Amino acid sequence: MQVSVIVLAAGQGTRMNSDTPKVLHQVAAAPLLHHALNLAHRLEPARIVTVTGHGGEAVAASASAYSEAVETVVQDPQLGTAHAVAQAAPLLEGIEGEAIVLYADTPLIREETLRAMLEARAKHAVVILGFDAKDPGRYGRLLTRGDELLAIREYKDATEEERAITLCNSGVLCADTKTLLSLVAEVENDNAAGEYYLTDIVELARSRGLSAGVVLCDEAETLGVNTRAQLAEAEAAFQARARAEALENGVTLTAPDTVFFALDTYIGRDAVIGPNVLFGPGVTVESGAEIKGFCHLEGCHISRGATVGPFARLRPGAELAEDVHVGNFVEIKNAILDEGVKVGHLTYLGDAHVGEHSNIGAGTVTCNYDGVMKHRTVIGKRAFIGSDTMLVAPVTVGDGALTGSGSVITEDVPAEAVAIGRARQVTKPGLATRMFEKLKSIKAAKAKGQA
Repeated sequence: MQVSVIVLAAGQGTRMNSDTPKVLHQVAAAPLLHHALNLAHRLEPARIVTVTGHGGEAVAASASAYSEAVETVVQDPQLGTAHAVAQAAPLLEGIEGEAIVLYADTPLIREETLRAMLEARAKHAVVILGFDAKDPGRYGRLLTRGDELLAIREYKDATEEERAITLCNSGVLCADTKTLLSLVAEVENDNAAGEYYLTDIVELARSRGLSAGVVLCDEAETLGVNTRAQLAEAEAAFQARARAEALENGVTLTAPDTVFFALDTYIGRDAVIGPNVLFGPGVTVESGAEIKGFCHLEGCHISRGATVGPFARLRPGAELAEDVHVGNFVEIKNAILDEGVKVGHLTYLGDAHVGEHSNIGAGTVTCNYDGVMKHRTVIGKRAFIGSDTMLVAPVTVGDGALTGSGSVITEDVPAEAVAIGRARQVTKPGLATRMFEKLKSIKAAKAKGQA
């Protein structure tokens, strides 16, 4: 079944009280828009068209950042949801199959829900996603008879009897692409708001002798984000769902409510995640790895059997092979750690490659930045880097080499060599006592003069 998806992302979102377009505010470390695009992508669609408006250039750039395959069109002026869908028509002309309309400010719709709508298309020409609302408020109402949808009535245009209905419209719909675009072309704006409502296509379809139906979902799926409070509510709902799915998939979360996932976080079965762990974008944790408490990870890959933390930070480009150990207060950025590497504590490895089974002592720093350029450090296999070593990049330490504790390494170290780069210690017996006595007398004289 060929599917095209239209994502409506033109709204201004004035209640967000922000200079940022509403759909670029983030839930789970990703713009709201990316949640809709991610959902669309799961359907393996033939086309994804995003309709932009307010902040259109920024929204279009964000859509392209998600995938260059996403096409964008501009709705200007913004005359309603049917008018927005009509802007996508030139890009969908001649496209066969189904069309689904999603909203970029509604991040919690499930893939299973959309697939249920596609299945319902076997019976109905137009399928609307509805929900039973605890407090219907100003949602559009679904007017039904049996399993037939007769009309969608916007709150502004509804009678008191219609407003008492609790079956509400989510806005998400599914129809044959050609049928949808032809129906949209017939929508008029003779309503209280003077807008072209997408909801009018139900009655227009029925006037052609076509049927319309409803697929129901849980109200929580349909949460739209229009305020900062709703943004926080969507974040909480996403995290609750992600934690439940991780547990169901065989991941151990020792304190689930303290773990925060990103939209694209992947964690394999039998991984263990400690308390107060935050996943930024682009993190993969393979099966059997352990992330201990209070770690912050983004843009990194952690292989089987690796352990990280507690209190570690992995930044973009960190690649940990199997059985790597990264301990407390270690930061890794744009660095590859081969199998069995140990980085115990209090270390920074940036722009580096560490060979298998090497040991990195406490306080080691790869000095990778000269104020203008970044430089790379290469450490070979089974090397031993002594505590408090400063590796001034670009520099290479060979296989089986050793650096003395406290060394500043500015030149390449050959394989199996020992490199010591520190000043010779000078010891002067009794000088400490004489110095302290002199300093105390100076301090006493100062105190007497101030008295």
